[in-house]
Amino acid sequence: MADIDDPGAKRFIFRSGDQLFAGFVVRSAGAVYGWVDRCPHAGMPLAGFGDRYLTREGDRILCAAHGALFRLHDGLCTSGPCANAALHPWPVRVWEGLVLTI
Repeated sequence: MADIDDPGAKRFIFRSGDQLFAGFVVRSAGAVYGWVDRCPHAGMPLAGFGDRYLTREGDRILCAAHGALFRLHDGLCTSGPCANAALHPWPVRVWEGLVLTI
């Protein structure tokens, strides 16, 4: 968890058998939230590249494709073409400084 800024985000890939799943973790005010890396409007990954999931202010998740904004703690879209839709949560927890999927 030390490699994720506060606020900050980090992408991860999870493999289950032959399938790959993309997600990302957001850290804000000491809390950690996990999300599936898929825009509810366009179905594409949210970050344009790297781990750039947050606005410059670090207060919202940003879809690089069309500018939709999502709240950090519940993934609700507050602006853009998917208003009132939400990101799909990915359950995570912190254990001994590591972020784990559950």
